Amino acid sequence: MKKTIYVDSLLVNAEWKTQQVMIVEDGTISDIVDAAKFATGSEMTANSKHLASMVNVDERIEGTVIPGYVDTQVNGGGGVMFNHAPTLESLNIIADAHAQFGTTSLFPTLITDDFATICSAADAISQAIRLNHPSIMGVHFEGPHLSVAKKGVHKAAHIRSISDEELAVYTRKDIGQVIVTVAPENVSPEVVQILVKENVIVALGHSNAPYEVVQQALDAGATGFTHLFNAMSPLTSREPGMVGAALLSDAVCGLIVDHQHLHKKSAELACKVKGEEGIMLVTDAMAHVGGAQDTVAFFDTEITRTGEKLTTPDGTLAGSCLDMHSALRHCVNDLGITLKSASVMASTTASCFTRTQRNIGQLVTGAAANFVVLDEQLHLKQVWQHGNILKRA
Repeated sequence: MKKTIYVDSLLVNAEWKTQQVMIVEDGTISDIVDAAKFATGSEMTANSKHLASMVNVDERIEGTVIPGYVDTQVNGGGGVMFNHAPTLESLNIIADAHAQFGTTSLFPTLITDDFATICSAADAISQAIRLNHPSIMGVHFEGPHLSVAKKGVHKAAHIRSISDEELAVYTRKDIGQVIVTVAPENVSPEVVQILVKENVIVALGHSNAPYEVVQQALDAGATGFTHLFNAMSPLTSREPGMVGAALLSDAVCGLIVDHQHLHKKSAELACKVKGEEGIMLVTDAMAHVGGAQDTVAFFDTEITRTGEKLTTPDGTLAGSCLDMHSALRHCVNDLGITLKSASVMASTTASCFTRTQRNIGQLVTGAAANFVVLDEQLHLKQVWQHGNILKRA
């Protein structure tokens, strides 16, 4: 099915274009052309005051169009935690919960758990991939091969070294693109090399490793850092730690801009040092996003939402109730980042990091017609996925 959509302003290859017609065929962008060239009649010019009303198209979008958001760290949504219910039904609920906030592509994230749960999660992802789920691009295993010293809310009883059986799951070829977060003091450079050779993306996090150990993992092929600053050895005067290694490296750093995980100036500093191609916005979202519950079960405890913050009963920060659109707005409104750069960090950087940029994360020929529509105040007006409207304000 072919659809033509007139757009006032949109971000194409990280550059703003105005008065464009996006041509969508079977959910994929087949072309983006100037409305003046698309229209018939020699009197049409790109500066024509009435051009928008004169072009014959199927849909007209007033506002600013940017790529749909890509989130590489989604633990839950819609009242569901992936760990607690690693099923296709849960994946559908989680994806729908985040889609209403503009996330059109995501990597469901399984945090530290037992081996049986890892297998169940992989099987659920396999089902979603086989059914061509519109949102799910793969899976993120955040643990269990982490540091107990920097475990956060991850259960210490499940933290362990990697086994051959677990390697076999991570290297499955039927679960989309796989991301695995490891602590380099718990996973050797040789194991990192094995994972990378099998096309697994290795991110570093939940670690107390010194700079040199982190650098060895980077040299072995690790290309990312999970929630920069949080649950990692800090940058100090005499020990750069994982934070220092991350800021100095070419690796992509996930950043939770919810104003709970990071001071605004720390987030601003990271963005200035790494640039829009080195920072990807993530939510680290728990079941609360898109759900009505303020308190949800979490293994043998619970997580409660108080305002914009999630904690366990002992006060430990436990993921977030952040959605990707709020992350983008925080960047623009509170960190002084341009909408263009914030959009790149919310979509394109993550798609490049996960090697999916030909299909998602940017508005170019051949990519999925996944995009969001914003008004002048950056309110979310519409969400489109594969050329269809999911949400209309």
